[in-house]
Amino acid sequence: MRAVVQRVTSASVTVDGKVVGAIDEPGLLVLVGVTHTDGRAEAARLAAKLWGLRILHGEKSCSDLNAPLLVISQFTLYGDARRGRRPTWQAAAPAPVAEPLVDAVVEELRALGARVETGVFGADMKVTLTNDGPVTLVLHVDAPSA
Repeated sequence: MRAVVQRVTSASVTVDGKVVGAIDEPGLLVLVGVTHTDGRAEAARLAAKLWGLRILHGEKSCSDLNAPLLVISQFTLYGDARRGRRPTWQAAAPAPVAEPLVDAVVEELRALGARVETGVFGADMKVTLTNDGPVTLVLHVDAPSA
């Protein structure tokens, strides 16, 4: 799994002109991408990492401050544009695989006590945010080596 994590003062996601998820206080906007080898274990590890990531002011985490997260699916995180001008999406997991795993990240975060807002999987979403800092990280959570 890959995630782009941004420290924000506020963020929202709109589908068809309607706000479907929003946070209006400092927290994290998280774009999540899933690849073919990901499973529930990676979702749980990503959720734990996000919940404890100390990138909020004062080197605090969402768990320290009970700060909210806005989690949005983002298959383009597995886009590959190394060749030519048109990216390929072959490394991105198909929707029937990816959607339950993005949902699993959200479920795991909520089980840890997080307040989580979401986008709508597969929808044409418009994301608005105020990046704080700016602070932006790219996280990779890979399947354990055999």
